[in-house]
Amino acid sequence: MTPGRRVDRSESFGEALLGAILDRAHELPPHLLGPLVADVVERLGGRRPQVLLQDYGQLTLVPLPGERLAEGEPEVIDDSGAGRCFLDAVPVELPEDDGVRVHLPLLDGGDQVGVMAVTLDSLDDDDRRLLQRISGLVADLLVTKHGYSDLFFRARRGEPMSVAAEIQWSLLPPLAMIMPRVAVAGILEPAYDVAGDSFDYALNGDVLHVVMIDAMGHGLDAATMAAVAIGAYRHARRADIGLSEIYDFMDRAVSEQFGPDHFVTAQIMQLDATTGRVRWVNAGHPPPILVRNHRVADRLDAPTTLPVGLGGPEPRIGELGLERGDRVLCFTDGLIEERKSDGEVFGEDQLINCVNQLERTGRGVRAVTRSLSHTLKRARGGHTTDDATLLMVEWCG
Repeated sequence: MTPGRRVDRSESFGEALLGAILDRAHELPPHLLGPLVADVVERLGGRRPQVLLQDYGQLTLVPLPGERLAEGEPEVIDDSGAGRCFLDAVPVELPEDDGVRVHLPLLDGGDQVGVMAVTLDSLDDDDRRLLQRISGLVADLLVTKHGYSDLFFRARRGEPMSVAAEIQWSLLPPLAMIMPRVAVAGILEPAYDVAGDSFDYALNGDVLHVVMIDAMGHGLDAATMAAVAIGAYRHARRADIGLSEIYDFMDRAVSEQFGPDHFVTAQIMQLDATTGRVRWVNAGHPPPILVRNHRVADRLDAPTTLPVGLGGPEPRIGELGLERGDRVLCFTDGLIEERKSDGEVFGEDQLINCVNQLERTGRGVRAVTRSLSHTLKRARGGHTTDDATLLMVEWCG
């Protein structure tokens, strides 16, 4: 910069728009998010703003109620422009009689919070740039505000939720995390009555930590046991100890709290995001499936130890080097042990067939995991008598 030359610090139109959100964000009550979005959109020349949130069953996008937000019916994810935006995490523009309806993904760390929709008379690249930045700020506000309001939970509920499911959903991390080197996506069924299934993950530096659990039983007893198991896992993981020690810590926590007749099956994994080396402990859980080149290539078989809570010996650790683009699918036994309408057990072979069909679409882990869960439920005749949970991990290289 030339000495003595002043930098132009005047506020541009775009900065003023984004500043309108940032300046009010820290003290904005959750129920006033709608008027804020509407105000910013109107200054851009837009109208009929909507914030669409995914329902817990991952079937529809539900308009967030709020002052100055447009009302409307829930939009089916598999059959709408908003749904296409949601699944593929890309803007979708649809021509309408009075302009262009723009749908923008509300992304937070790769997790798809929902969709923001607005109608403009016309659209240029400046509009697109500003709308994408506005939607990014709105996504951040949704994530930060939901922790101290029931507004967003209520909007996402398509039916009554059991107390056990309330506990499980409060334990979960975001259903998806998409990062340059690794991606994770999970889904729980039945969404409004899940009890003993759960999962957790954390990306600490270059290591992705993952666990999937299935607590014995149903209802509140299973949910309580799952809460203890996940809490013990997080406590041990944050102490930065090895896989065997994590298993031992979880085992003692469940045993001491519930006694010798209760247990939790678990899949405990660590993935080096730099090298693709995955290590895991299988505590009485169905072995994960390896997906390579968009087809099921193998099962991650390894010596199993006793489920958490039964005092198993020091577990043997499985190891595998992943190739770029490999996906590892973890699932609970409720997925494959369900009986179809004709009484036949669903089985792992049909799971593999469904995985192979969906993998050919080439979609991301979030879209594939969601579609797989819904496809499997339809193949089972819509029945879910036990929790049926999926968790997919991809090493992007």
